[in-house]
Amino acid sequence: MPTFHTVRVVPTLPPSLAPLRDLAYNLFWSWDETARSLFQRLDPELWEATGENPVRLLAEVGQERLNAVAEDPGFKNQLARAVERLNEHLSRPPHPLTAELHGHTIVFFCFEFGIAECLPIYSGGLGILSGDYLKSSSDLALPVVGVGLHYSRGYFRQYLNADGWQQQEFADIDYARLPIVPERRPDGSLLTVEVDMAGRRVVARVWKIQVGRVPCYMLDTNVPENSPEDRSITDRLYGGDIEHRIQQEIVLGIGGIRLLEALGIRKPICHLNEGHSAFLGLERIRVLMRERGLSFDEAREVASASHVFTTHTPVPAGIDMFAPDLIDRYFSHYWPELGLQREEFLGLGRQNPHDPNELFSMAVLGIRLSDTVNGVSELHGRVSRGMWRGLWPDVPDAEVPIEHVTNGVHHRTWINPDLATVLTRYIGTGWWDRPGDRANWAGVARIPDEELWRTHERAREQLVSFTRERLVQQLRSTGALPSTIDEASQALDPRALTIGFARRFALYKRATLLFSDPDRLARILNHPDRPVQIIIAGKAHPQDEPAKGLIREIIHLFRRADLRARVAFIENYDIAVAKRLIQGCDIWLNTPLRPQEASGTSGMKAACNGVLHVSILDGWWAEAYRPGLGWAIGGQEVYSSIDAQNKVESELLYDLLEQEIVPTFYDRTRGVPRRWVQLMKNAIAELSPFFNTDRMVEQYLEQAYIPGARRAIRLEEGDARRARELAAWKRSLAARWSDVRIDRVEADDLTEAPVDSTLPVRAHVILGRVQPDEVAVEAFYGPIDGRRQVTEGRTVRLRAVESDGHGGYLFTGAIPLDTTGMVGYGVRVVPDHPDLHDRHEMRLIRWA
Repeated sequence: MPTFHTVRVVPTLPPSLAPLRDLAYNLFWSWDETARSLFQRLDPELWEATGENPVRLLAEVGQERLNAVAEDPGFKNQLARAVERLNEHLSRPPHPLTAELHGHTIVFFCFEFGIAECLPIYSGGLGILSGDYLKSSSDLALPVVGVGLHYSRGYFRQYLNADGWQQQEFADIDYARLPIVPERRPDGSLLTVEVDMAGRRVVARVWKIQVGRVPCYMLDTNVPENSPEDRSITDRLYGGDIEHRIQQEIVLGIGGIRLLEALGIRKPICHLNEGHSAFLGLERIRVLMRERGLSFDEAREVASASHVFTTHTPVPAGIDMFAPDLIDRYFSHYWPELGLQREEFLGLGRQNPHDPNELFSMAVLGIRLSDTVNGVSELHGRVSRGMWRGLWPDVPDAEVPIEHVTNGVHHRTWINPDLATVLTRYIGTGWWDRPGDRANWAGVARIPDEELWRTHERAREQLVSFTRERLVQQLRSTGALPSTIDEASQALDPRALTIGFARRFALYKRATLLFSDPDRLARILNHPDRPVQIIIAGKAHPQDEPAKGLIREIIHLFRRADLRARVAFIENYDIAVAKRLIQGCDIWLNTPLRPQEASGTSGMKAACNGVLHVSILDGWWAEAYRPGLGWAIGGQEVYSSIDAQNKVESELLYDLLEQEIVPTFYDRTRGVPRRWVQLMKNAIAELSPFFNTDRMVEQYLEQAYIPGARRAIRLEEGDARRARELAAWKRSLAARWSDVRIDRVEADDLTEAPVDSTLPVRAHVILGRVQPDEVAVEAFYGPIDGRRQVTEGRTVRLRAVESDGHGGYLFTGAIPLDTTGMVGYGVRVVPDHPDLHDRHEMRLIRWA
């Protein structure tokens, strides 16, 4: 047989359509409807078949079609408008607070980015949040850069076999036909970085995705210079074993910092979105030590000042942890460069640095090397403080220095285009231009009930049509009978109350709670006058067999004769499926085991579309819920067992459906469910102003990035003089801390006192070699719970008024008794220094 060479023949863009290429390679089109609809207009069927990929669309659309639209005045006019919108976006003036960053660049590190359906470098909520973060950063005109990994095979495509078991398919991705380009040096050569991988040199090529104004750089080890083993490091998202994971995290963290050096980004504020990138803290310290002649402790002060660590995980099982021998294999050459011994290095990743049996945690490393740490909802912040309190022994839970910044969503990406048109008509462009301004949403009340309801009904009809098409495709792929396929083509009712449940399948999310009593559920779904239907989607992790079992259980249940016309499971949950569901459902259901849902942004996406949230009070819903915005399943009860909780909460869910939700949906006046529409308006107007990524990004800017930049500047000035002095003071104080003790505390012997009075306190403190201005002596007080622990604690600083001349001091002050009820108090000593970021960062505290 002869050997054939190949060449790809692609259409030629007529000169008048040349701007299409620039539009295609900037992901601004993923949230700008003018540009999106332009590509869709070019060839609607091909647009959908390519996964809404404009680069592939332009490569595959016929030359005849391109020539035709090049002569179409309407198409050219829309093209001009799309180009104008992109240029306006790129030329927006910098955010007013940008000057407060003093030249720092915000660098957002994440394992996954969910920016557009055609880029399969995301798996779920973490990636979607990251994509929305980049889009809002671009909208706000902030100096942001993204850093992630370039997965040559992406995340798996899900399909179910005939028995309902999830199957995974990883396909090689043709990045030549995606909106991603290789990054090059000024001389035109490909930009690469190198990392050491257990004694081997591994090269990573750099790709760039342009997200509006924001570049997102992706590191890729699939290059000829590497061995086959190393070329596969960045092959799949969340694939492989634990050793594969540490290799990926070395590339992301250490390789990511070397990428910033190659790009000339010398003043980064590094935002670690989860622990996958935590090795970057070590690399920044190593570079500072080499370039500035600093010790490890001194360099750590400088680096940590500009690190922000965000945890999305409410359970220890979700944290990447490595055995000491694995750390030895990959870092035994590295810790000498940091001036550390093995146990000192391992201690950076352990809650108890001196426990040789504890694994090395990436979350602990991220926390230890970041001055700012946060959870992603108010409840998750509290959970995180309890989860990581071991890092701050003897510090009350409420004072563990982990804050929260509640997640949000990018409205222009997720709101139904038809609804977006209605919103703009009645409330102007402020809903997307300044979504955090509550006044911009007030006009939602003016939308006529009939118009809002018809708009939503169209979205539901589109969802049902989309679901039927998917069901037919799924059944054909498994060789189903023609009669079964015909039945699927008529499944669901475009007018019925539609419940959506779509998320990553994991046991704690309890996907089967709604199906606890199939007979009762069947009666609800098949009511002759008030039908209900359910659409479910979601992937299980390839190694999570119990979660796969849940999917199979649901599929088998869906085959019941009294259910199958009212239920559907859509395979391969992705951005395209998510958009259809959160825009077209009437109810968005969430049933996690509280408090194991960190945030739950899918519910936010549904709410801004007027889809009513029905959920356990967990994640974002615990702080968002109020009557009239949706429904809560139960309260904040604690149960004796998970089985008991499942039974009670499934009954509560059925009761809600039967007694509240279904009757309200079907209570119509002239064909419109007036009360339901009012709930839709409430959800849009009340929840959208806060639960958006513009607010979230600005909150990070004001509470983390700007303070971090200021602190970094202060510590680095004068050849890092303040960092050197702070590190030396910390070492000195730690060596002298054993001298500190509280000899006795004196207070009036009261069993009760009137509100708004005060309680004088006198503390005799032995400081020894420690000076009074090196510590804060405080009375810590507040309401006391059944465990005799202070909750919602506050502090009053006591003042030194006498010295015995031998290291003993009398401190005095008064506790305000400004609330009624039982109040507890205690006296403590903590370090105090002008450059300390947090009083508990040294993990030194002495209680009376």
